[in-house]
Amino acid sequence: MTAHRIGFLLWPGVRPLTLALAEEALQLAAHVQPQARYELCFLQAEVLQEGSWRLPGIPWEGRLGSFDKLLLLADAPTVRVAPPLAAALRQVAREGCQLGGLSAGVYPLAQLGLLDGYRAAVHWRWQEDFAERFPKVIATGHLFDWDRDRLTACGGLAVLDLLLAVLARDHGAELACAVSEELVVERIREGGERQRVPLQNRLGSSHPKLTQAVLLMEANIEEPLTTDEIAQHVCVSRRQLERIFKQYLNRVPSQYYLELRLNKARQLLLQTGKSIIQIGLSCGFSSGPHFSSTYRGFFGTTPREDRNQRRAGGQFEPTAPVES
Repeated sequence: MTAHRIGFLLWPGVRPLTLALAEEALQLAAHVQPQARYELCFLQAEVLQEGSWRLPGIPWEGRLGSFDKLLLLADAPTVRVAPPLAAALRQVAREGCQLGGLSAGVYPLAQLGLLDGYRAAVHWRWQEDFAERFPKVIATGHLFDWDRDRLTACGGLAVLDLLLAVLARDHGAELACAVSEELVVERIREGGERQRVPLQNRLGSSHPKLTQAVLLMEANIEEPLTTDEIAQHVCVSRRQLERIFKQYLNRVPSQYYLELRLNKARQLLLQTGKSIIQIGLSCGFSSGPHFSSTYRGFFGTTPREDRNQRRAGGQFEPTAPVES
């Protein structure tokens, strides 16, 4: 059986762990299922700098070869693309090669216009910068995106998530599950899942009382606390707590708490097989009808409709500002 040819184009500074995860997942596939063969080629985009760890592969020399997929890896958004390399990347794109950007590897693709009109998963730390520099790219906060012939992953373990999706599409979900089990991966995450952004970055504030209050909310989803109880725990008055939430999040604590619970419920709804009633109760709603009506008022669809549409292949974007 013909092997899939995947090229890795590496910039200095690429993290060894990111590259190792990618290589391990693809090589392990052949051990699990012999017909799932991948031929890997590693190319260095630039001359190594002193002090860098030794990248695998050989320096890029004039042409990129013939690949089914070419994945660009970089660790910082300040990568440069020399004119000859830019011309070669545009050429392989015209020839139908699937191009991917892993971690900061989205930057060289965007610089060359090769992501214009595509969704691209961008690490939360770079999202504002990326969106400002490349307005023609649809930057997302997803773990990874596979939009037509472009593959992007925000970095870290999301690279492994993307490659498990590659295995599933090439050889079936059973192989992807088997490889994930060999790697002791707890579960296979879908591309549309949101990146877990650090709390202070999500809140846009380092106010200690606000942080304490939100941490309490996140730890008490099934049995929600009252606003008075939260205020008492963080040692402020109810009125002070409401002022802090209004100032930094433009909502009262109870509204933020409800959004947090609804986002958690939606995550469980789309990612688990739990019943709607079980999910509602586990997220602090007193009954099925109460959960469904509140869910519909917030997301514009009932829990059952949301789950059925997802199962039918619909794509969803969280509309709420709270990450869960």
